[in-house]
Amino acid sequence: LQWLRNPGPQHEKRTLFGDMVCFLFITPLATISGWLCLRGAADHLHFSSRLEAVGLIALTVALFTICLFWTLVSFRYHCRLYNKWRRTNQQVMLLIPKSANVPSNHQSFVGLQTLKRNSEETIV
Repeated sequence: LQWLRNPGPQHEKRTLFGDMVCFLFITPLATISGWLCLRGAADHLHFSSRLEAVGLIALTVALFTICLFWTLVSFRYHCRLYNKWRRTNQQVMLLIPKSANVPSNHQSFVGLQTLKRNSEETIV
């Protein structure tokens, strides 16, 4: 979830948001258009020429191919961005274990202490 809140530069946020909006609008429109093309092709097969029916079927196949291709390319792009972000923005929390030679009142403080580093290098 941290990646969705801050995936990196501003253009990456806009690209992700734009692709999500396009996917939500284009998928139902492509489905309805494909269904209408196939219904028209079925009507042309029964009442009219077969050439128009074949054209509508080819149009439906092209429409679904383009939508599937765009979805796969967009998904692959955003997965690559996420993997790049994950490699460069690692969060490491170091928990310091309780020590036997530390006084008991100071021991509980040290046991709960956590250290955060937000850089690419981690000192362990």
